[in-house]
Amino acid sequence: MKNADLHPSSLLLQTFFQKFDLFADAPDAVAKMRELVLEWAATGKLYHNDSVEWKECVLADVIELISGQHLLAHEHNDEGRGIPYLTGPSDFGEKTPIPTRWTDQPKVTAMPGDILITVKGAGVGKTNLLVAQPTAISRQLMAIRVTGADPEFVHLVLKRAAEHFQNAKTGIAIPGIGRKEVLGLKVVLPPLAEQKRIVAKVDELMALCDRLEAQQQEREAKASQLARASLARFADAPTAANLDYLFHSSFSIPPSDLRKSILTLAVQGKLVPQDPNDEPAEEIVRRTKTEWPDAVESPIDEAELPWSLPSCWTWVRLGEIANIKHGYAFSSESFTSAPTSYVLTTPGNFYESGGFRDRGANTKYFNGEVPPSFVFNAGDLIIPMTEQAAGLLGSPAFIPDDGKIYLHNQRLGKMEFYSDEVLPSYVFWFFNDDFFRGELARTCTGMKVRHTSPKRILKVPIPLPPLAEQRRIVAKVEQLMALVDALETQLAASRTTAANLLSAVVAELTAG
Repeated sequence: MKNADLHPSSLLLQTFFQKFDLFADAPDAVAKMRELVLEWAATGKLYHNDSVEWKECVLADVIELISGQHLLAHEHNDEGRGIPYLTGPSDFGEKTPIPTRWTDQPKVTAMPGDILITVKGAGVGKTNLLVAQPTAISRQLMAIRVTGADPEFVHLVLKRAAEHFQNAKTGIAIPGIGRKEVLGLKVVLPPLAEQKRIVAKVDELMALCDRLEAQQQEREAKASQLARASLARFADAPTAANLDYLFHSSFSIPPSDLRKSILTLAVQGKLVPQDPNDEPAEEIVRRTKTEWPDAVESPIDEAELPWSLPSCWTWVRLGEIANIKHGYAFSSESFTSAPTSYVLTTPGNFYESGGFRDRGANTKYFNGEVPPSFVFNAGDLIIPMTEQAAGLLGSPAFIPDDGKIYLHNQRLGKMEFYSDEVLPSYVFWFFNDDFFRGELARTCTGMKVRHTSPKRILKVPIPLPPLAEQRRIVAKVEQLMALVDALETQLAASRTTAANLLSAVVAELTAG
């Protein structure tokens, strides 16, 4: 068909497809394209033909509606006896049904060419076209038999109306729609020949959407393979040259994967080079045991150790280098939302990935007497010992130096290090590593809300490097995490730009 025969908006739609790469990063870009195609098919924007008159009517004017009926368990089978029996959208395929039950005692039968629509349950409004053979349908489905229009055009109209049917459903236990909602759907129909032309054009555009989606999936698969290869390459040889591959412009590694890889390398002694002049970490442990003879000491079985360490590192239980102080059970009667001198620290102050956050309007304050020993100092390293939200168990944070007085509440553990030769900032990053979080998850208690204890935490083995290397590791991790943060911001900005561009194009295409 010549471009002159197309509606002016359709020329914009062609540009939309041609410029797809500009907004391919937008969420559900292809799905949005399909929605546009259906909208234009149902509203006459695919062609420019002033001589064609579209008539307003309701679906009841052009269809016969057949309600399904439920079959009892003994009336259907899964052995292929009889004709197919469909019970709901779980039997729907992308376009046509995929039966899993059959019956030789059908009560209501849909015929090839009928449009099946879900009228009960979560899938209300979903449709499939029956093309193969007569099929029994349950009460969760209705069959739409088109008598006064092109069935495929009516199917396009019904696809566009899926959200309308979702909004129209009623009922508590099993929400649904009735015959009235289906038969009363308002539609606008062109002449039959125009309907067929529109269906053909929609098929063409949907096939193009399928190709774009396949290309997008192929690009994503290749990018994922490159990302995994780059992560593996960096893990095997964490050099500056291999680091560049992690931030390659031709693909993006999920920031969460980057952070995990950086921390894994850091705690395994692979992120920065060892210096033979560094004093071995065993000397730190030896001095600590001399100064703190009552520190928790428990031999580490070789089976507990998940990886081998550089020669100057050593495995040590957390309890040999630190203690954990429990918080105070402040009286809930003294909690207030009105600001006071004391801010109550809670698990809500923690990020899953580590770090302290202000709870804003949800901040709890304390209006009462405070034991001086249960006031945090800025820079204290703390971890939640209960999981009030997914991922928070053991997530570390430093108390910020923001002029506020934070209270050491119960369910929070404060790290008290025996030696200044163990950097809290190194332990902070270890607490964010999957190994530590996995150990807490493995040993915690509780079903609905998981709990751990100072005893369980202090029993976890920690890989301890020399003090100088701790400093190098912390500096490198912070440098790389800043790069990952910048990358994440860049990716978010790219997605936002793509989404805004997509919205602008859609607004232009749907205007008027």
